[in-house]
Amino acid sequence: MHALHKKYKSPPPTVVVIIPFYNGARFIERAIASVFSQSVPSDEVIVVNDGSAPEEREALGELAKRYPFRIVDKQNGGQGSARNAGVAASSSNYICFLDQDDFYLDNHIEALVEGIPVDEPRFGFVYADLYEADGTGNVITTSMIRDLAEHPKKKIVDLLRRDMYVLPSASLTSRVAFEAVGGFDEQFMGFEDDDLFLRIFRAGYTNYFIDKAVTVWCIHTESTSYSMRMLRSRFRYFKKLVAMFPDEPHRGRFYLRDYLLPRFGRVFVEEVFQSIKFDRDNKAELGEMLAEFTRIVDANPYVPRRYKRKLSFAEWLLRSSPRSAVRFASAVVHLPGIRHLRQLLRRTGGRAA
Repeated sequence: MHALHKKYKSPPPTVVVIIPFYNGARFIERAIASVFSQSVPSDEVIVVNDGSAPEEREALGELAKRYPFRIVDKQNGGQGSARNAGVAASSSNYICFLDQDDFYLDNHIEALVEGIPVDEPRFGFVYADLYEADGTGNVITTSMIRDLAEHPKKKIVDLLRRDMYVLPSASLTSRVAFEAVGGFDEQFMGFEDDDLFLRIFRAGYTNYFIDKAVTVWCIHTESTSYSMRMLRSRFRYFKKLVAMFPDEPHRGRFYLRDYLLPRFGRVFVEEVFQSIKFDRDNKAELGEMLAEFTRIVDANPYVPRRYKRKLSFAEWLLRSSPRSAVRFASAVVHLPGIRHLRQLLRRTGGRAA
């Protein structure tokens, strides 16, 4: 890192790369090799074994004989828990994360370190764009987040009404800011990223965006994004945001009505619709989430009654209708009356009006 030290006064930038590992032996070498091929090397590399199977842990140990990284072993607690353990085991003043099935481009650390402002005491994080690829690393797009949200982050409402699109695998975070907000909230196994960076923003730390890709983000059907635990975390995150941001009518700020319902409402309804249509095992649990969501909305005095009636009707319909009726509605959606019903189910989570 010495080539970049002369830009800074005290302390000089030291970087740790932390990789959570859970039964990912078939991906992890690609990730680790990308860390050790950086144009500017990291000062520490820590792989956190998050309770993997014995044979997976053994494979990781064999890999450590060929690459100089440390292994931290812990009981399974999820990705946020593993990242926190890695930070606790490290000493560098800047933190980079990498998911086991993603990999860095060669300029990842160099580009992000160069994006750290000189002598700014409230620096929080710098983040960049990503390539999107399939599970084997074949590139789909070379700009994944630039046009999906506002960059850098300037307004809390923008962090609430849509996903943040700050991915840990394409960011560098100040240890001071990370520790000041308590790191990742370990109740989440999904949406822990948005939660962390939102809390860093709220604590008054700055953020910067680099308009270039530094990481390849690989998505496949086994990714966490597709799991039931991700759906549970999304609902927990919604409830945490409701608690964090009570309405402020004297300031004209109605967080649930104007920001959280447009972001989350439609997906809650649609997930139940799809689970019933395809008779998935999670349909009962998703139905309970939708019922609780409906109660939260109904209790808010600033959500219009018309919206509440539509949501209650959609929740009742999905709870009461047999699977055959839901599948029929999907099959004949082109008919005007059924189309209206399907649109109601889809739009219930849209802007309250």
